[in-house]
Amino acid sequence: MKLSSSCVAQVKRISHGRTLKFIFGPCALPALDLVDQHSVTCLSSPSGRKVFQVTGGSGRLYTCFVSCHYCPCPAFAHTVLRKNEGLLCKHILAVYLCQAMGVTQQDSVTDQQVSMLLSGTSTT
Repeated sequence: MKLSSSCVAQVKRISHGRTLKFIFGPCALPALDLVDQHSVTCLSSPSGRKVFQVTGGSGRLYTCFVSCHYCPCPAFAHTVLRKNEGLLCKHILAVYLCQAMGVTQQDSVTDQQVSMLLSGTSTT
């Protein structure tokens, strides 16, 4: 029996999904969903600053700072910061996965817009 290339790709994806779930726990599969939905956008400024915005499953926009490993979502605050039970949330993992797979959406913003995002006064 010979498997089609699409079937082989699906088997590899399931295998990678299981590996990610083993390593990253329960946030792995929701992160993959965010990747599939093209929910991650890298905002780049002329000075080279980068921030990532991730549209969560609820439609809320989270500005994630990968350089300092931070997401403002409730899951990150609870699981990572308060209980120290995880390394990251699904939003941060989705950013890492998108970068590794080369599927991050790209957008250009001004340096002033990045400054506003860093200060929490803008959601672009």
